[in-house]
Amino acid sequence: MDFPQDFRCPISMELMKDPVTISTGVTYDRKNIEKWFHTYKKATCPATMQLVDNPTTTPNHTLNRLILSWLNTSQSNHDRRRPPPPLPPSSKHEELAALLAAVNDSTPFKVSSLRKLRSVVENGDHAIKEDFKKSGGVEALVSIMVQILSDDSGFTMFRACEEALGVLNQIPFSDEDDEKILQLLMNPNCMKSMAAVLQRGGAEARFCAVSIFQKIAKADYQWYYVAEDQGVDFFKSLLEISSDEISTAASSCALQLFVEMLEASKKSRLKAVEAGAVCTLVELLPDSIRPKRCERIMQLIKLLCECAEGRAAFAEHGLGISAVGKKMLSVSSGATKIGVKILWLVSSYHSTERVLEEMLVCGAVKKLVALLHIGGRSTTKERVVKILKMHGRTWRRYPCFPGDVKEYLGLEGSN
Repeated sequence: MDFPQDFRCPISMELMKDPVTISTGVTYDRKNIEKWFHTYKKATCPATMQLVDNPTTTPNHTLNRLILSWLNTSQSNHDRRRPPPPLPPSSKHEELAALLAAVNDSTPFKVSSLRKLRSVVENGDHAIKEDFKKSGGVEALVSIMVQILSDDSGFTMFRACEEALGVLNQIPFSDEDDEKILQLLMNPNCMKSMAAVLQRGGAEARFCAVSIFQKIAKADYQWYYVAEDQGVDFFKSLLEISSDEISTAASSCALQLFVEMLEASKKSRLKAVEAGAVCTLVELLPDSIRPKRCERIMQLIKLLCECAEGRAAFAEHGLGISAVGKKMLSVSSGATKIGVKILWLVSSYHSTERVLEEMLVCGAVKKLVALLHIGGRSTTKERVVKILKMHGRTWRRYPCFPGDVKEYLGLEGSN
């Protein structure tokens, strides 16, 4: 439904159902701002980033009346369908109930019961998965997962947690229908247990953990604010999975999750740099042949180079500029575009003599010059011209810098 901009919550950008105003004068939907203050423990206004000393909210009755009036007069309001009737118990209801009772029991058969439960859910249809959720299946799995955080948990409990993640990965959920489940999964203890599996679990369990993190992120973007509070080891584990050459599915999933995390949070970028992300990604890049994987790795490097710490780490790496330069004009137009942005960031904000010389020696400048001869106008080409004009007077001292480019940029004969 297309609704007025003023009726959108600044956090979720969705139509507000219960508008309330905070001390900064900005109005939010009550559910979203209370989640921001109380679940994520934030003490700022999401829109203005001003410090909020008192998280008290005041109902915005005027805006609420306007929204209700608009809904009542909107033609699209009449097209809304009634919610579907609740689904009857599935054909596997009794078996699900028996298996859930078994996994809740502290018996030595917990792991085998979880395997059977996964088989039922994995091979079941939509009705069986919904029945599992309505029968308290997710709550049972989470209660098993958080037990690994206790001091007396052992190998068997960790295996049970891995199997519980395997079951949970089979369950679809969305922001609209499964808010309670999302809140359960974003609970700090549940996040810690999944992070522990990410760091110490087997290959399949780690893939399940990454996959679940990605599902949560797609359903509720505020997950990123929870994820950024994880320790550096969390980011190191994501990097390790991203480097996995055997499990390409897990590696691809981890890279995509990493991209989404760094795009959403500057704090995550700093933690990623601290975890050694720049070094890992630069070393992954030369062997990345598939365009999509190559573009994701370069996108991550670009995001990290958008902060000073990331640019410094990239510039200090002996192969960074060379690795990026070699992918330009040889993988895809997307990789070339990202590569130019990386070189522009580094040469603009970290233009040491060593960086500029390395760009020339490794052939990156030659690739930039080649881009000048491609027809048409584009933001990438404009950025290339900026780089060459910015540092042309430094590069013109080298015999290998093309003379026609000197003339093109107005550098011929200049000091």
